[in-house]
Amino acid sequence: MSEMVHALAPNALAAKIEKGNLPFKKLSELEPLSGILGQERAVEAIQFGVAMHRPGYNIFVMGGAGTGRSSYVTSYLKSEAKRKKTPSEWVYVNNFKDTHVPKAIEFQPGQAKVFEQDIRTLIDGLMGTFPAAFEHPNYQQQKSAIDRAFNDQYEAAINLVERHASKIGVAMFRDASSVSFAPMRDGKALEEADFATLTDDERDAFQAGVSELEGMLNDELLSLPTWKRISYEQLRELNLNTVKESLDPLMAPLFEKYADQEIMIQFLNEMREDLDKVIIDQFVDDKTSDNRDESSRRTMYEEMYLPNVAVTHTSDGGQPVIYEPHPTYRNLFGQVEYSSDQGMLVTSYRLIRSGSLHAANGGYLILDAEKLLTDHYLWEALKRALKSKALKIEHPYADMGLMSTTTLSPEDLPLQVKVVLIGSREIYYLLQDADPDFQEMFRVLVDFDDSLKRDTETELAFARLLKDRVAKEGYADVTDAGVARLIEYSSRLAEHQKEMAAKIGDVFELLGEADFNRDLAKDDVITDVHVQRALAAKKHRTGRVAEKIIEEIVDGTILLESDGKAIGNINGLTVMQIGDSSFGAPARISTTVYPGGKGIVDIERESNLGQSIHSKGVLILSGYLGHRYAQEFPLDISASIAMEQSYGYVDGDSASTAELCCLLSALINVPLRQDLAITGSLNQYGQVQAIGGVNEKIEGFFNVCHARGLTGTQGVIIPKSNVINLMLNDDVIEAVEAGQFHIYAVEKADEALHLLTGLEPGELDANGKYPEGTISARILKRLEEISKLGEEEENADKDKAVEESKKADNGKENAGTKKG
Repeated sequence: MSEMVHALAPNALAAKIEKGNLPFKKLSELEPLSGILGQERAVEAIQFGVAMHRPGYNIFVMGGAGTGRSSYVTSYLKSEAKRKKTPSEWVYVNNFKDTHVPKAIEFQPGQAKVFEQDIRTLIDGLMGTFPAAFEHPNYQQQKSAIDRAFNDQYEAAINLVERHASKIGVAMFRDASSVSFAPMRDGKALEEADFATLTDDERDAFQAGVSELEGMLNDELLSLPTWKRISYEQLRELNLNTVKESLDPLMAPLFEKYADQEIMIQFLNEMREDLDKVIIDQFVDDKTSDNRDESSRRTMYEEMYLPNVAVTHTSDGGQPVIYEPHPTYRNLFGQVEYSSDQGMLVTSYRLIRSGSLHAANGGYLILDAEKLLTDHYLWEALKRALKSKALKIEHPYADMGLMSTTTLSPEDLPLQVKVVLIGSREIYYLLQDADPDFQEMFRVLVDFDDSLKRDTETELAFARLLKDRVAKEGYADVTDAGVARLIEYSSRLAEHQKEMAAKIGDVFELLGEADFNRDLAKDDVITDVHVQRALAAKKHRTGRVAEKIIEEIVDGTILLESDGKAIGNINGLTVMQIGDSSFGAPARISTTVYPGGKGIVDIERESNLGQSIHSKGVLILSGYLGHRYAQEFPLDISASIAMEQSYGYVDGDSASTAELCCLLSALINVPLRQDLAITGSLNQYGQVQAIGGVNEKIEGFFNVCHARGLTGTQGVIIPKSNVINLMLNDDVIEAVEAGQFHIYAVEKADEALHLLTGLEPGELDANGKYPEGTISARILKRLEEISKLGEEEENADKDKAVEESKKADNGKENAGTKKG
């Protein structure tokens, strides 16, 4: 006789905190804990990753969302970064020799903005100096002297010709651009009508005089280009000297301030050369300069000389810690923008926009791995930048021929950054398998555990963490009973009596909802009552589908019995996941058995609804039956197993123990109790193994029984290895305490059969036989009968074949006789 399995005691159904066991009455008595709860392995790893400065030691933070991974890593990086040297700042400036390749200049922290202000001061000086320098009397006098010298030479030559013309009786007329001649009589130029009255000799004499004068004019003005060149050179020298004399006082402070920076002196010299040309072009050679207002001139100076500050830091700010929430190519690497000028796209170094890598250069860049990997090109570009240690701004798809507009190629910046990727375990292992560069570049794994050990020390630390949250969010104080209920809820999330969920975000969410309930009730502190109300409200908000299923079971739409007995039917326990909520949904499993050689047919698999793990569980049944009952004769049965009224995909092997009990019930026609539901994974030796979602499964069947009315005999059968996972709701525990509901924990399938049938499973005696009347003896007898039926059918088939063969032979003999 096997020992009867007894129902679990109420105190085994959840790890409750007894009143007074917490060393405080309210959270206000505790010091807050800011940081991370537990996670010693992860803390050690992040410390190592930050301290290791060799190439390739970037960090991947792995764990579930809500475990505090992001907030802790960010907080730790900022605390460490504050103590380290602030990195350099960078500005982009105009490359006066090649405007398509802007230069990058490095500055000490805090100096980039100072340099920008220095250039603004210079621009202010330019605005005040020009065009005033060209309007100064001294400049105007020198310019007039140069113009006068040229004009005097010109006038002297013209006057000489004019005097000679007067001597030979020819009048000379001149205007701004030409010289003309006319005949004279009595000291007066003749009109055209009078010229017609002249004799031929007089006309010939006039033409000869004009020819002489033109030759003389040409000889006298032969040096005019030389006079113009000399005048131009003198005027150019005057302009350059004027610009130099005006610019030297403006530029001298800059040359003096940056005298020890070679690249700055080079830039200032190039800018000075460009200013010489620009100022002369704008105020001397540009005829339209009078129309250029002061605002447009300032804009021109700023667009040509004002630096484009890409990265700035406070001098005592330490290393930057940058989180990029939307990692696109432009947000990470920066971009070159364009503006429209008369319908054309134009750009300049002033339209270079820096990205997160610029801001994080010299420090830390935090990225969400899942978001980053949505763009394969972006992932490859980031790897290239980290390998080359160079930050390059380019159009992301230029090398694919998708960018035709002329753009800039800013000078690359040296890149020194530690990238911190935050992602799930699935993404981490996917990158390890799919990308050979990943392991080489992200050598530090920070693994955040999904659960924490629950002990007195952890519970107190958890309470202090709640205190920190209460202070930050402005919640009311929380009593020890309220904290105890939150701790129990955390263990429920972890599905373990000796552990707590590391996903602290869900607990914080419940705390906020409890404070909301407290506020509605006008209470001063948060108690376990408010926490329980918040849980009940959350369950109600997400429980529509679960309630609908119970209603359909109660009204008979879904067939499921919760009392009586039935052959080949059993109540299995399943869990349904919809969105962020999960709930237990009991389901009827049915089995039919008949002679034949098809074996065990999984209807779910045959209809393409059974997933691989569920199919594996069904196949294990054949292994168990063969090992235990088919040692002396073949297992010659056909059986069909189905989860009734299931129209979606079924996965998991938690129903395999229920399916075995149901199969054996149908095989030997022994009824099973319908007031019990069962869950558990079976191995080939009949041991019942742990499953997931045990709390939801128990509560799902309990809710059905409660809706129909508890009889006092109802209950569930679970694997004994799942007892440590029990964190049941109070209504289930209260029903167990009242003897209205029972929870049994089994180690073997025989124990489950005992509970379901009331019959002894049976154990082999000294002769290798099972006692008469036991379940095992009945099974062997029935299998032997089915096997013999198979043998009889096989022998009958053989006899029939032999008989038909004899008839065929006799037919051939008769045919031969007649022929003879």
